[in-house]
Amino acid sequence: MAEPTPVQNKPQTQPAAPQGAKFQDLKPAAPAAGAQRDMDFLLDVPLEVTVELGRTRMLIKDLLQLGQGSVIELDKIAGEPMEILVNNKLVARGEVVVVNEKFGIRLTDIISPTERIRQLK
Repeated sequence: MAEPTPVQNKPQTQPAAPQGAKFQDLKPAAPAAGAQRDMDFLLDVPLEVTVELGRTRMLIKDLLQLGQGSVIELDKIAGEPMEILVNNKLVARGEVVVVNEKFGIRLTDIISPTERIRQLK
């Protein structure tokens, strides 16, 4: 039987302590010449704007009984701000005004970006 050959103990080297990564300072990027042109492209995107006066729920039999002069009660109180929705998302509130014998909305409150994000949840 052959004698086992002795295993030589090699000194184990420990890895060097990690050093912090070094990055270059970030500098604000100058807008590219075509950036404005790209933004102009978005200006032509159509959006659906809705002004909501109020809501209600009705049974079909009640809906079929409506006629000219019927009154439908809504969930809003008189004088309460109207809601302005863009693509069914609340973006502002306002009050009804009359301009040249047409109805319009005067914006009284723009929804903050953080509040709009909360609506997405």
